[in-house]
Amino acid sequence: MDQYAVFGNPIAHSKSPDIHLHFAEQTQQNITYIRILGDDVQFENQVHAFFQQGGHGLNVTAPFKERAFAMCDVLSSRAQKAGAVNTLLMGKNGDLFGDTTDGVGMVRDIIETHQQSLKDKRILIIGAGGAVQGILDNVLAEQPSSVTITNRTVEKAQALAEKFGCFSSSFGALEGAFDLIINGTSASRSSSLPPLKDELANEHTWCYDMTYGKGTTVFLQWAIDHGATGADGLGMLVGQAAESFYIWRQVRPDMTSLLNKMRAELEC
Repeated sequence: MDQYAVFGNPIAHSKSPDIHLHFAEQTQQNITYIRILGDDVQFENQVHAFFQQGGHGLNVTAPFKERAFAMCDVLSSRAQKAGAVNTLLMGKNGDLFGDTTDGVGMVRDIIETHQQSLKDKRILIIGAGGAVQGILDNVLAEQPSSVTITNRTVEKAQALAEKFGCFSSSFGALEGAFDLIINGTSASRSSSLPPLKDELANEHTWCYDMTYGKGTTVFLQWAIDHGATGADGLGMLVGQAAESFYIWRQVRPDMTSLLNKMRAELEC
């Protein structure tokens, strides 16, 4: 059986084994997939050892995405722009290939699952960390009319906007309702909300929270309170995994049944 794994620290909470083994059963792929606790000092040695022992591919999650990026011999264009990878594959020539699938997973979830177009839309993205950097290239590829990045530390938003060729703003300087607002911060995990003006959302706004949890996140509740609609990032989680699975196995799994199953389990 071909061996795959996910590295992270912490890692016990990761749903990746369940997701990928579901995909494998669905597509009749003979694989195993495990969690591995990454060591802050020995991470690179752990990755090399995994592949030397016959491992076929890895997922990488926090806090190792940038370190995995630095290890790669070959990078996808989207990984080069993101400065981080979450998917590793050892080539037949021994070169380590790295890719990032977060942006693909999110955009595919927005467009295919939720039937929302990004083209010609005025988009606001909240946050300027690694999560946002990993999705920007895919968002911009959909040809929105504009993308504005806002962040509590304005300098970080400015640096990211300059790198990707979009706009930046402080929270206070934002004006008017946006067509689409994406929350790329971890605020929802702590039940806190960025300082968003009331005028930024209305009944024509659709909102996406890159995090997810049981019930409605605080960001999506803010959206609802302002007449907007939206979705959380559970579909992004499944979508980025499906893209990794395709990179490894060249088979694209169907996400619908798994998404429905995970949503039902989440709401129990």
